[in-house]
Amino acid sequence: MKKRKSMLDYCKTILKAVSFDRKLFKKEYRKALKWLSNDEGRELKYWLRQEYIRSNISIRKKQEERYLTNLSI
Repeated sequence: MKKRKSMLDYCKTILKAVSFDRKLFKKEYRKALKWLSNDEGRELKYWLRQEYIRSNISIRKKQEERYLTNLSI
C-alpha cells in the first residue's frame, strides 16, 4: 500500500521548490500556515529553521574559507 503524503509534506515540497524566489517563498509559506493545523504550523516553522539555518551556516563557512584563502599571500 502506498503511503499518502500529508499536507505538511506537500507544503515542505512546495517551499523547497520556490526557495529561489524570496517573495514567492513568503507567499507560499503564509498560504501553508493557513492550510495547516497549529501543531503542523509549528512543525513547519521548526523544519524551516533547521533546513535553512543549516544551509546558511555551510554557505557562511565556505565564504569565510574563501576569504581566508585569499588573505594568505
